[in-house]
Amino acid sequence: MKIEEVQSTTKKQRIATHTHIKGLGLEPNGKAMPLAAGFVGQAMAREASGLVVDMIRQKKMAGRALLLAGPPGTGKTALALGISQELGSKVPFCPMVGSEVYSAEVKKTEVLMENFRRAIGLRIKENKEVYEGEVTELSPEETESVTGGYGKSISHVIIGLKTVKGTKQLKLDPTIYDALIKEKVAVGDVIYIEANSGAVKRVGRSDAFATEFDLEAEEYVPLPKGEVHKKKEIVQDVTLHDLDAANARPQGGQDILSLMGQMMKPRKTEITDKLRQEINKVVNRYIDEGVAELVPGVLFIDEVHMLDMECFSYMNRALESPLSPIVVFATNRGICNVRGTDMTSPHGIPVDLLDRLVIIRTETYGPAEMLQILAIRAHVEGLSIDEGSLAYLAESGQKASLRHAVQLLSPASVVAKMNGRDQICKADLEEVSTLYLDAKLSAKLLQEQQDRYIS
Repeated sequence: MKIEEVQSTTKKQRIATHTHIKGLGLEPNGKAMPLAAGFVGQAMAREASGLVVDMIRQKKMAGRALLLAGPPGTGKTALALGISQELGSKVPFCPMVGSEVYSAEVKKTEVLMENFRRAIGLRIKENKEVYEGEVTELSPEETESVTGGYGKSISHVIIGLKTVKGTKQLKLDPTIYDALIKEKVAVGDVIYIEANSGAVKRVGRSDAFATEFDLEAEEYVPLPKGEVHKKKEIVQDVTLHDLDAANARPQGGQDILSLMGQMMKPRKTEITDKLRQEINKVVNRYIDEGVAELVPGVLFIDEVHMLDMECFSYMNRALESPLSPIVVFATNRGICNVRGTDMTSPHGIPVDLLDRLVIIRTETYGPAEMLQILAIRAHVEGLSIDEGSLAYLAESGQKASLRHAVQLLSPASVVAKMNGRDQICKADLEEVSTLYLDAKLSAKLLQEQQDRYIS
């Protein structure tokens, strides 16, 4: 399969807890602003992350790793998300949790390798002869079926394309009609058809239709400039994992076993090392020819202490490979055992791997910072709360944890509505606090009432 034909399979990530994070909130000189881009406090950690972003942009960080270490609820995941927002949507960002590697279907190292390759992008630039424009007409022409019988077959498809300079009517092969259906092309869409291969790509909906009340979140694009038939530089972003998956998939045959295999649910299969090496060769050739450029992205591994010695030794090797992304680890553990061994080590990571890491510390939030975070969360969730109640909630967050305080906001708003109010007041929070225990209080009650529980 050619690289140009590979579809991107980037995961759409939406972490509800961190929807308010829009970046790292840094000034042009790299200093952290007290409150910006949804971030509060953690100035040192944000400035350090800002430097990492600059190094990634200058391609000086590939093959290195970063560790975000700090107590629970100090914004480690938020920092990783901030790094990804700063890098922009064109740089691959692949989040995973340490425990994801323990799958019954594939080896642990295979899961890691798959995510490593998901985090390495390839930007392919090619000059192609295309027909581009807004679809004004789309009508398939039918003829009597060649095989006989009552069925009709499509002989050709007539498509009208419009640009700023004019319109053109094309009479195309029936195989292109199948491609148009696959891309869900309708009249009013902006598309381009490659002259050589007949590949169809839907760019978006024409912005002339932008006033439509469309339930789907459509991307509106302007009417293309120039002639319908032209040479155009096409930029495509794919990840190395997309290439692996596209080439590992059997292309299928017409015999009964192949058809049965295609109908059944595809099982997760391991991609062979040999195939990956072949793809690396093709990718390196594309890079040498100047057709493509490598975009090292970010692989974020949360709860890294969940990995075992096998995974850690694999990490050492993977970080040294020429095709390696930037790896960001996060952990809330102190000195503990490396999983599956009796060996104690800082953060549950072997010392030889720790030696390769740049470590960023996150600090616990003070009362004022907690108050600001809770105010941002209330605003994001569209809740109304008075200042006295916010101060009370920040105080209970100091005693319990920030996460517990944030979790009390939604139930308190429901209680307020039940009492016929739109605004959350202190009484609502006090009522909710008695209904829901935090981890510390629950542990204290367990100790006091040990004899009632099975241990």
